[in-house]
Amino acid sequence: MTPLAIAGAIVAVLVVGLLIWLLLRRRDLGSEADRATFATLHTASLAAPALREGLTTEAATSAARHLRALLGSRGVALTDTERVLAAEGPGSELLEMANVASVLETGRSVVAASLRDDGAGSWFVVAPLVVDGRVVGTLVAVTDDRTAVLARATTEVARWVSSQVELAELDASRARVAEAEVRALRAQISPHFIYNALTAIASYVRTDPEHARELLLEFADFTRYSFRRHGDFTTLAEELRSIDRYLTLERARFGDRLQVTVRVAPEVLPVAVPYLCLQPLVENAVRHGLEGRAGPGRITILAEDAGADCTISVEDDGIGADPEQIRRALVGEGDSDSIGVGNVDERLRQVFGDEYGLVVETGPGLGTKVSMRVPKFSPGVHA
Repeated sequence: MTPLAIAGAIVAVLVVGLLIWLLLRRRDLGSEADRATFATLHTASLAAPALREGLTTEAATSAARHLRALLGSRGVALTDTERVLAAEGPGSELLEMANVASVLETGRSVVAASLRDDGAGSWFVVAPLVVDGRVVGTLVAVTDDRTAVLARATTEVARWVSSQVELAELDASRARVAEAEVRALRAQISPHFIYNALTAIASYVRTDPEHARELLLEFADFTRYSFRRHGDFTTLAEELRSIDRYLTLERARFGDRLQVTVRVAPEVLPVAVPYLCLQPLVENAVRHGLEGRAGPGRITILAEDAGADCTISVEDDGIGADPEQIRRALVGEGDSDSIGVGNVDERLRQVFGDEYGLVVETGPGLGTKVSMRVPKFSPGVHA
């Protein structure tokens, strides 16, 4: 056979193979019922992101058209306990809160009507939205007549909507907990540090007023960052800049006893990290690396590129700690003088997953090294 004939035969085989693959692929889609199931799941997935924002006017308006398609009803509406949040499709504009009052009170589905004198109008199939045992609103399907199938479908879809709203409330609760943890961390850090910083600054007021002024400006910038009110995340560069101010103030207190090495790969400086995730680790290193011991102490801060992640470590050559004490601090058990270690570990795990918690290497008299990994890019995480 000529090369051209061989090439033609190969092409023919490839075409036949492609046709067979397409036929098998089509068969894999299954029956009409299977395809209807896939379409239903797709429609539900379109409504889910809005519902995960909570039961608000904006979220309800965005989800309503997908819920209408999901139910196949003439119209659909969503309410909370006080007002109609969204109405989609013919007849839905006739819904009033009086139509859903009994469902909000009893938590049981009903069929209500908005009829004109001539008997024309709309029927409303009303199902409760229940979150943690509380009726928080209703899902309403609008139809031309009363059908048992639509009533059952509305009840089931309402249960699914309830689960999405419950997840939204859980997300909001976690956000409130995270904010409370940051506030607690600020309260835990600030009294110890502020007292020592101001004492150190005061010691320079008479002997070196210019240095005292510089330290006050560093102190002002540090506290401004530490007590800021916006954002759960910051860049590694900003966090390290704040730590540099902190160490400047601590050097005013410890002098040459505090020796610091910082090595940071430039490419990881823009990485988003949880706000105040390094400051507690550095303060712990200062406390345990210098306080309570004679002679100088060294702190080493490293941030390196590790492929998809950024690795960060804070190490001191201080007195170390009992590993069991650190374990208790990480899980929030008992009393510990390790500032915020459990707080930082919990926030890292909440944001990035359990594989991104703190790793602590320590032992009595052996110093302490605390390491973390942070993904360079993570959905929903930005400074």
